[in-house]
Amino acid sequence: MFKKLRNKKKSQPGELTYDLNAQNIPKHVAIIMDGNGRWAKQRNLPRVKGHYQGMQTVKTVTKEAGKLGIKYLTLYAFSTENWSRPQDEINYIMNLPVNFLNTFLPELIENNIKVETIGFMQGLPESTVEAIEKAKRETAQNTGLTLIFAINYGGRAEIVHTVKEVCKKVQANELNIEDINETSFGDHLMTSRFPDPELLIRTSGEERLSNFLIWQLSYSEFVFNDKLWPDFDGEALNACIKIYQSRQRRFGGL
Repeated sequence: MFKKLRNKKKSQPGELTYDLNAQNIPKHVAIIMDGNGRWAKQRNLPRVKGHYQGMQTVKTVTKEAGKLGIKYLTLYAFSTENWSRPQDEINYIMNLPVNFLNTFLPELIENNIKVETIGFMQGLPESTVEAIEKAKRETAQNTGLTLIFAINYGGRAEIVHTVKEVCKKVQANELNIEDINETSFGDHLMTSRFPDPELLIRTSGEERLSNFLIWQLSYSEFVFNDKLWPDFDGEALNACIKIYQSRQRRFGGL
């Protein structure tokens, strides 16, 4: 996939590789972190070990994204469809934010990273919600990268939820039907306080959205990377941004 990127320079973490244009770094990058289970299977390990290693990758990629000047990083952590997985795996995944955020929180604060979430928090275990809310509170004043976890999130569910919220406002005479447009609808989405992603990355070689940010990705650039998520790193992030920079975004125009 990256054969054309052979002439990259050696770099330290946070330095631009692949001769990136520092003036064309995407403000918002969204990532579908795919391949944890396959990574573990290749090593004859339980699937949960893949999820554990995937969280270590989150740390690496988050810090690299902040150093590169990315302002928003949205990670697809757990979808509304993932509840169909084996209960033991679900329990492990639900406990990951507790351990991850508690141990990573000092580094998040040190690196001026702010934690946010999108998704349906009311469906999560209390301990998971408490860990997330603690991280949000303690990083609320940070002004660097905003790290957004999409947890118990689904694109279709978000749109249905938004339609209901808009209907409630119409019924309460707080919004006229004639005033409903893309902007006013977008103001009711879970992502209303963030810009739409310019770049979507999906790891593991799969090429589909899997119900992720359906509305928000309408004009995003897609880059599908063959690495399994636990093997993804800062260099791979740089390579994906290089591909993004090689494209011309027209937004339906010429």
